[in-house]
Amino acid sequence: METVDIDEAFDAFEERWAPRLLASLNGQELKAAKLDGSFVWHSHPDVDELFWVIEGDLTLELRGEPDQHLGDGELGVVPAGVEHRPVADGLAKVVLFEPAGTENTGDADAEDRKREVQTLEED
Repeated sequence: METVDIDEAFDAFEERWAPRLLASLNGQELKAAKLDGSFVWHSHPDVDELFWVIEGDLTLELRGEPDQHLGDGELGVVPAGVEHRPVADGLAKVVLFEPAGTENTGDADAEDRKREVQTLEED
């Protein structure tokens, strides 16, 4: 069994909006990401996406729905098919939980923001 120290995981990389794989289980992936500023509007037509703020402030802007604000220790789930845009006011350390193979940009045409998930060892 492998264990992961979340603080050490976040200390292992600096790049923003580029998730790092923490663990895989039952076809799902747990990823660490450092977010700062705003991402692109996108959705995942068949995939729910969990955002768990470890440190910082994150707003999940949701198309046609009220924004959801998350702070330290709070999490929220964006349902499949809901267009959303994560926005971090300053550095936010966030853990993502979603099915393996989920692209960070979802259905958006945003090749410049698309990132392959890296493992922590690749840093």
